Amino acid sequence: MSDPYSPIVCLAKEGDKNALEALVVKIQDRIYKIALRMLYHPQDAEDAAQEILIKIITRLESFRGDGPFINWALKIASNHLLTFKRKQGAKSLSFEEMASFIVSDRKEPWRELESEPLQELIVEEFRIACLQMVLLGLDRGHRIAYILGAVFNVSGKEGAAILQIRPAAFRKRLQRSKDRIQNFLLTHCALIKAGNPCLCERQVDHMLGTGMINNSRFIFVNHPCHVRHDSAVMDRLKELNELQRISALFRQHPGIETPTSFITNLRNLIDSDHFTLFHENHFKGEII
Repeated sequence: MSDPYSPIVCLAKEGDKNALEALVVKIQDRIYKIALRMLYHPQDAEDAAQEILIKIITRLESFRGDGPFINWALKIASNHLLTFKRKQGAKSLSFEEMASFIVSDRKEPWRELESEPLQELIVEEFRIACLQMVLLGLDRGHRIAYILGAVFNVSGKEGAAILQIRPAAFRKRLQRSKDRIQNFLLTHCALIKAGNPCLCERQVDHMLGTGMINNSRFIFVNHPCHVRHDSAVMDRLKELNELQRISALFRQHPGIETPTSFITNLRNLIDSDHFTLFHENHFKGEII
């Protein structure tokens, strides 16, 4: 099967600045979404994704076409994210600690003092934050395997190549991470299994009280988003079995877009004096 990125990569390697910008635009969403799921906080994800894209651009000459370009790019991304130092994100918790932190036995369905639109924003903020936090229950090696395999549907062979491990090792990491996340959500999350104690609407007061959510400074719901969560999404989730719902939730939440300032920021970084390495290769003048 031919690599769909091959024509644009060839043009970019030849010094076509328009092709280089188009290549960045084509891959930035996937890079950013993987970074966001690995790092929790959008600001950390944006910083990491910009650094990853700069690495991809500056190493483009080394891509030999031995495999799909996107897998080569994901290898760079994964290596970077496995060592990236988070600045903004929530701390990692074990699944046991997470259960005691996230799940409250309070029964209030809504926060009485808030308007209904604000209540809905708080619930959506909690839903996204909770799913992001669940991923932090995995160590980074298992987390990246889960994100690649379960969320982005990378095959076992491709995942092994991206992480530079044996296919059997990738499959084992993926299965262990699936088991841990499924066990937690099947035990606690009412979105996955009706009757479980953690229903998003019932956790609003608890989450505001613990400081996990600040209703004057949302992290996720004010971020540009492809698709906002709505009742139709929930109806479609109900049609899936429990294990399918888990994968669907992690694919859809957050449905966040790469920030609109992303390319502008990347241009500024590349044009700055800090990136003199660009003047040492055949990309002259403005890079993007």
